[in-house]
Amino acid sequence: MTTTIFGPGELVRARGREWVVLPGSGEEILNLRPIAGGERDVQVVSRSLEIDGVESATFQLPDPDRVGPQDEALLLRDAFQMSLRRGAGPFRSAGRIGFNPRSYQLVPLMMGLKLDVVRLLIADDVGIGKTIEAGLIARELYDRGEIESFSVLCPPHLVKQWADQMRDKFHFPAVAVTPSSAARLERELPMNDSIFRAYPFTVVSLDYVKSDARRDNEAESVA
Repeated sequence: MTTTIFGPGELVRARGREWVVLPGSGEEILNLRPIAGGERDVQVVSRSLEIDGVESATFQLPDPDRVGPQDEALLLRDAFQMSLRRGAGPFRSAGRIGFNPRSYQLVPLMMGLKLDVVRLLIADDVGIGKTIEAGLIARELYDRGEIESFSVLCPPHLVKQWADQMRDKFHFPAVAVTPSSAARLERELPMNDSIFRAYPFTVVSLDYVKSDARRDNEAESVA
């Protein structure tokens, strides 16, 4: 049986989804990235080990008899435009945030990107948007592949606000870590695992890290 050789840039279907073939792929070993994924989602696939195989991706033509609502079409158009903006603009995170930042909120981001190691003291007035400014930096560094996780340390009364902002505005599945929530989170983990290894994005109450043991565990997330 003749084996189809897939070249870089071709679209294939495997494991129930579509992928882009990346450079460095051969006849047997393929480097694949999901169509809607990023560099972190790249998989190395051995064709002979795939139960359902790897085949060329096919896409059905639009059916004129199936007319959908206009608002869904407009939503798809907007999502596509945002994905293009993400690749063409100066910030890779532009299409991954759920709001339009004010111009002054971009200043800390631009300052941070000029640093080899981002260390900034943001001392704006109350209500200016320090959470937004910090989140913009985290989102941009993550989308550039420069960080894989982060922890936010804040007073107990700000934990929920930070976690909500990270989820709603920056699409980070942030987990709130407090003295009351930590026990529940730890019960769901395998033995010898820690919250900060299992959850890459955390918002941590200062009350939780007061003990030396907890402080050491939290330090793992920023090491």
